Amino acid sequence: MKASIEKTDVAGKRVLMRVDFNVPLEEGAITDDRRIRMSLPGISSVLTRGGKLILMSHLGRPEGTGFESSGSLKLVAERLRELLPGTTVHFPSQDCVDDAAAAAVAACKPGEVVLLENLRFHKAEKKGDAAFAAKLAAYGDIYCNDAFGTAHRADASMVAVPQAMQGRPRVAGPLMAKEIQYLQTALQNAERPVVVILGGSKVSDKIGAIEHMGTKAGWLLIGGAMSYTLLKSMGRKVGKSLVEEKMLGTAKKLIEGFANSPVKGMVPVDHVCGKELAQGTPVQVVGDSIPDGWMGLDIGPETVSRYTKVIDDARTVVWNGPMGAFETVPFDAGTRAIARAVAGVTKRGGTTVVCGGDTAAAVAEFGVADQYSHVSTGGGASLELLEGRTFESLEVLDNA
Repeated sequence: MKASIEKTDVAGKRVLMRVDFNVPLEEGAITDDRRIRMSLPGISSVLTRGGKLILMSHLGRPEGTGFESSGSLKLVAERLRELLPGTTVHFPSQDCVDDAAAAAVAACKPGEVVLLENLRFHKAEKKGDAAFAAKLAAYGDIYCNDAFGTAHRADASMVAVPQAMQGRPRVAGPLMAKEIQYLQTALQNAERPVVVILGGSKVSDKIGAIEHMGTKAGWLLIGGAMSYTLLKSMGRKVGKSLVEEKMLGTAKKLIEGFANSPVKGMVPVDHVCGKELAQGTPVQVVGDSIPDGWMGLDIGPETVSRYTKVIDDARTVVWNGPMGAFETVPFDAGTRAIARAVAGVTKRGGTTVVCGGDTAAAVAEFGVADQYSHVSTGGGASLELLEGRTFESLEVLDNA
């Protein structure tokens, strides 16, 4: 169990907190501020106890050659001021380690916030550079990692900064602790039956999760475009559905592995197909065999019925990846039905964990995001935990 910021004395001290403010931007506006709002408990914990809060984050994928207006955290600073009324939020400069940033940190008062500019304006951030990390480490009396979304990365702010702050408290924030609780600790002692639902586009992205969670789950339900690679490896006709041809051999071995495993694996038995992935395209529901010229874009009603029956008996559900192209009607029906079924497990007192950016976006779009035990803020990080991996960014934190 990692030491927590809530149990750390922060009064009058500078808390250097790594957060994940990598929010989507469109036409100069934040389109989804969930990652900012999810960080508020950790932020408030420091501010209400008289700490001086220095926030650092990345945003997007800048070149790392200096300031880029499209990657600036300025809009995040403005949203923070809206979410923290009455709190002074400083946004000092176009560089996280220049003289202006250092001066703002030095002048920060208890109960105030300094948001540093995008870390990835420096190539040194992704390289894990020690000299760059030392400049950031100088800003803090306490290091706090509350950025689960980047926990799987060895960026400077995630690993080299806490290493440079050895001897000073290095703790986890409440969001990080909650993510670990649900995605790691809880799954080790999950109440059975355990159902794992995996969707999304690529089998290659989910192999590790299939292999690792296959040792823990009672049922493994497969959907999304990745199912067509598995189905083709079984000799089924999949029309012009998305298939990873190079993964067919691996997919066949995975399917064969289910035959000798206590895990019951299920793949779709019918499909909602379209000529193209577009609204208004011709649509038909077909069984096992998808005709030439058609592509599978959602699980069909019989598959929904079978999957729902399994989910209804579950006590623990972990869901990563939508069942179809939910962004385009009518190919949202399968994912929507599974979302409702999983929410029902929560209502019956079970544990439900939704992870992956697309899945989180789907349940938010359907208006049911608050009906699960936990909706993870991490995409790649959550998937790697489901693969059983450990993170160096967590190993460098203090134990409670």
